[in-house]
Amino acid sequence: MWPILVVSIVALAVVLERIFWWLGRWMRRDPKRIEKVFTAIEVGDVAEASRLSRDSRDPVLRMMWNGLNHQHASLQGALQVAAGIEIKRAGRFLVVMDTLVTLAPLLGLLGTIVGLMKAFGSLGNEELAVVTVTGGIAEALIATACGLGIAIFSLIPFNFFTSRVSNLEFELQTAATNLEVMLEAQNKTGAHSEVEIPGTTPTSATRSSI
Repeated sequence: MWPILVVSIVALAVVLERIFWWLGRWMRRDPKRIEKVFTAIEVGDVAEASRLSRDSRDPVLRMMWNGLNHQHASLQGALQVAAGIEIKRAGRFLVVMDTLVTLAPLLGLLGTIVGLMKAFGSLGNEELAVVTVTGGIAEALIATACGLGIAIFSLIPFNFFTSRVSNLEFELQTAATNLEVMLEAQNKTGAHSEVEIPGTTPTSATRSSI
């Protein structure tokens, strides 16, 4: 029963830690600032977009700030690294929870087998046979129930947190794609303007010579 007790404590600690982490993340979300960043990029004010996303606790804004400050080196690479860090933070302890979901029923089954072995091992003593057998069977059933209970307790939060990580990954990918497209459009606009300006110089010079 001691291994089941340890697993139950670990499961409770991990679930509570993840609940508080996701609550904190929900409070750190700042969709209005994200819209302001995209608006600044759309009008060509990349410096303002970088200022708005600086020192933010929103994971999407942190990724955007990292991309904006490394766009001249490797925009896509900077966004991928930043997104990977955020997803890793969000997926913390999911492997532990997945392990607990599988381990807890196995420990319960082990406790059941041990309890039945104790029960049948005492059948030779007629005086204590009834008490020992009853206690062994009770121990076996308790171990099974505890193992299944821990697995159920861990499975529901595990599926919920996994879905939240998938949603965060989708948000990061969407924001990164929008950022790349908008910056590429701004670069093309700037390059087009640079091409147009030299083209006007010969025309003005020709008119002046006439």
